[in-house]
Amino acid sequence: MKFHNQLHDTIVIGAGQSGIAMSGNLSRRGIEHIVLEQDDVANRWRKWRWDSLVANGPAWSNCLPGMPDDNFDPSDFQPKDAVADYLERFAKKIEMPVHTGVQVTKVTRNREDSTFALETSRGPLRAKRIVSAVGAFQNPFIPDVGAVDPDIRQLHSVDYKNPDQLPPGAVLVVGAGSSGAQIADELHDAGRKVFLSISAHNRTPRRYRGRDYNWWLGVLGDWDRQTEASSEHYTVAVSGANGGKTIDYKEFAQRGVTLLGRVEAIDGSTVRLADNLKGDIERGDQSLVNFLRRIDAYVEQHDLAVPEDTDAYKLIPNPECVENPMLEIFMASEKISSIVWATGFNVDYSWLDVEGALDQRGYPNHHRGESAADGIYFIGLPFLTSFGSSFLISIWHDADMVANLIERRARFESGEQYLQSALFAGKESGKA
Repeated sequence: MKFHNQLHDTIVIGAGQSGIAMSGNLSRRGIEHIVLEQDDVANRWRKWRWDSLVANGPAWSNCLPGMPDDNFDPSDFQPKDAVADYLERFAKKIEMPVHTGVQVTKVTRNREDSTFALETSRGPLRAKRIVSAVGAFQNPFIPDVGAVDPDIRQLHSVDYKNPDQLPPGAVLVVGAGSSGAQIADELHDAGRKVFLSISAHNRTPRRYRGRDYNWWLGVLGDWDRQTEASSEHYTVAVSGANGGKTIDYKEFAQRGVTLLGRVEAIDGSTVRLADNLKGDIERGDQSLVNFLRRIDAYVEQHDLAVPEDTDAYKLIPNPECVENPMLEIFMASEKISSIVWATGFNVDYSWLDVEGALDQRGYPNHHRGESAADGIYFIGLPFLTSFGSSFLISIWHDADMVANLIERRARFESGEQYLQSALFAGKESGKA
């Protein structure tokens, strides 16, 4: 189907969890819109994850309003494809007006009428408003740390699928977040010798005092904690794998994983490392303890009937690789044949050519989802409105807020808001 410069009230770009939630909230307000997706609905869940990935939160925390995932117990951790299936079912339930296989190559503002012109792989479109639902995790990022021996295979975590994909030999995994932790754990369990490069991170208990970490974030108000717009992502080590467990890098070391500091430079087969390992491990432990203390204080204050769990405070002593960290390793000597970079993503808004929409770094320029460029909105960004903004557990809330902004603007533009206000004022004064 070719587009022929049709005008829509709102065009949502991206049909992942953010675009789906946005469409649902626009539909329930009666706002005409379409959703454009360059691949398939919920594509990132299917294609940008490794085979064994499960959601980092239990099923109850990964559902959108009015539709629980009946295929799983609420406490289960859904496999990645099951999350994608769920999002597809929700999109069908709300009859999301989506066009898949459509790449948006450019968005500009029409000077004549202030609408937006979209150049797409299926032809031109126009819109009064644009909602970017592409998120912040777009281009896989590998730091420029030098030239790696060409005999060593390198791949980003989005391209890693399973241990059999890698050549025989040891593996260097770079990254201290959930992806790096889970990939390193899987490779070790598959019998690989694993070196794990760690930087600053936070640790949390998977469960504490009979409740999941996500539940505690909710009752403590952390999911809804107000934040300023940021391009940064919250680096936390947590896992839903194997029924869910607390990530402890020192426990990894006890099982044979060699912990390393941050990769600073690579010259062929030589890797130079920062002297950050011990400090970052200890700060990660302290973040865990601080979180446990917050929970305990809440339990005492509200007299909750939950079991005690003093074992959660027990910290493993620093292993030798942390007390005396290596500052240089020779990959050839260690028989390292591959590197998995679990180092996150960069944004790419090169298609958004609207003055004021982006800041000098190319990041969205917005306040709580509303761009400085009139008529442009963002959804699904880290800390868009709160700590939970980039997570499925909070995406409906943010989409509702952005849809409300769009609805109010549309009412003002149509004169409806003015008429309602005039009628209200007339009734109050006895004139109506």
